[in-house]
Amino acid sequence: MAGHSKWANIKHRKGAQDAKRAKLFTKVLREINIAVRHGGPDPDSNPALRRAIANARGVNMPKDNIMRAIKKASGKDAENFQEVTFEGYGPYGVAFIIETATDNTNRTVGIVRSIFSKHGGELGKTGSLQYIFDRKGVFVIEKDKVKEMDPEELEMELIDGGAEDIESDDEFITVYTDYKDFGMMASKLEELGIDVKNAGLQYIPKMTKTLSLEQAKKILALAEKFEDEDDVQNVYHNLELTDELIENMD
Repeated sequence: MAGHSKWANIKHRKGAQDAKRAKLFTKVLREINIAVRHGGPDPDSNPALRRAIANARGVNMPKDNIMRAIKKASGKDAENFQEVTFEGYGPYGVAFIIETATDNTNRTVGIVRSIFSKHGGELGKTGSLQYIFDRKGVFVIEKDKVKEMDPEELEMELIDGGAEDIESDDEFITVYTDYKDFGMMASKLEELGIDVKNAGLQYIPKMTKTLSLEQAKKILALAEKFEDEDDVQNVYHNLELTDELIENMD
């Protein structure tokens, strides 16, 4: 899991620095829309909405934008987004899972299939690649937000909240749970008063593909193509993210 958490944290830094901010906002707004339609507009009784609001704050979305999004999703003219997951293979046999939020499934299928085809991959059947990945709860915490807490005490609290693995770098702490313990960890972090940078259920590869540097860069370019699409919420793959690859990230 270490390579994937490191890569995700690099993307968090990139997202805060480059022109992808607008796309991050689009993704979070759709997450809010889906959460409100499924569980109502009150975050106190809607854990999915609380998580969506936390993720919105994590990408520095203004509070007014968040409140407008909740109000819009609660209205009779709210857009009807639904979550659809796609699976397929990229070049060199690398497995991909693509999570989308769409108001037009036919359009999104066409986009995903086209990106696979143009980059030497192929869209597969739903469920065909699930065996390659584990579903995990993943919480990204900025170290500055917990600098007043004793590290050992924090670790014990996180383990009590269901943490299976805890990874740390200079800026972030990444906490992994079994997907069944996602809600328990979310409640534990709320109890501790810790605001997360990002939280969600993610697909973590159980088996990875090791490629040459040039081949791996092609896989990451394909992942970026998916991530650039407004309909796409998350992209997962089983490429081995080596230190060399991360050091050579553009």
